[in-house]
Amino acid sequence: MMAEPRKFPHHLIREIFEQPEALRRTIEPRISPSDGLVRLDEVRIAPEELRALRRINIVASGTSRHAGMTGQFMMQELAAVPVEIDYASEFEYRNPMIGRGELSIFITQSGETADTTAAQREARNKGSRTIAISNVEGSTIAREADGFIYTHAGPEVSIASTKAFTAQMACLFLFALYLGEIKKTTSAESAKRYIGELRGLPQKTEAILAAADQVEKLAELYYRVDDFMFLGRAIHYPIAMDGALKLKEVSYIHAEGYPTGEAKHGPNALIDFRLPLVMIVTCDSNDAGSVKRYEKNVSNMEGFKKQGATVIALATEGDDEIPKIANHTFFIPKSPELLSPILEIVPLQLFAYYVAAKRGLDVDRPRNLVKAVTGE
Repeated sequence: MMAEPRKFPHHLIREIFEQPEALRRTIEPRISPSDGLVRLDEVRIAPEELRALRRINIVASGTSRHAGMTGQFMMQELAAVPVEIDYASEFEYRNPMIGRGELSIFITQSGETADTTAAQREARNKGSRTIAISNVEGSTIAREADGFIYTHAGPEVSIASTKAFTAQMACLFLFALYLGEIKKTTSAESAKRYIGELRGLPQKTEAILAAADQVEKLAELYYRVDDFMFLGRAIHYPIAMDGALKLKEVSYIHAEGYPTGEAKHGPNALIDFRLPLVMIVTCDSNDAGSVKRYEKNVSNMEGFKKQGATVIALATEGDDEIPKIANHTFFIPKSPELLSPILEIVPLQLFAYYVAAKRGLDVDRPRNLVKAVTGE
């Protein structure tokens, strides 16, 4: 049973701990009791039209864009359709070449983000079908879209988005699986296996939250540091970006998220004992691509350590190799490659919170930021 809200000193930490229930509310209503497959009645676009899609565009800002980046991997893997990602604030400036036969997905926690709603109108004017992912029922973006998927994360008071973010990723995975079922690029057997894993995420998230004291101890060691670098490969790169964003949002610490392989193309010059690295090095042993990326990550980590770097690693439970190299290791429950981002972000959210709290900052109302950006 979850703790009562009054037991938490800030909205942010309460909302981080509400994620298991937010995930349950987002996932369970979308699973058909008759056949155990995904049902998204609110999408309101005919299956034959979805089956014929030639491209998907995902448009969002901030944390929601990071969710969209994970969705790109999910949809290309499960539905075999090309996916492009755009910043909502930049969408109109590149003369987006979109139109009929395409689907544009717009993600915004509030449903009122000005640049995202403007981008949706631009896409509709060009003939693209649209779907909105929002946490607020009846929001502008949902009303104006052809279809919508609500996250059901519940009210999110703190400016830094946490439970809405994990719920957004769950929605994107559900849609990727739904599209894969329609296009028959994902078999019913595979879909049911994924759904079983998806349903298991709340319990795994609870296991991570049960180890929050480990993250708090890490924060005690590093809350005085002024710079961090977060690294991840493939679908884990957006999580590195959001981990860095959370830290800079609430603690005012300079933090950057990079693809691990890009570190050698410039950022490597910064890496020494003064710059802690947070590396996402989880591995799905049933996925050949994941295993290959893991081997590269181990090699990279060994190289960074030779440069004197301090490494904080997120690794998969049962991994005996990473703790031998990293200075600190936080373990993530085993999960399929496409679902692990939903788990990986949780300790990074906790780290940002504990660092900011130890610095004596207003974690719920970071300076210069608002919950819904209603002006462009």
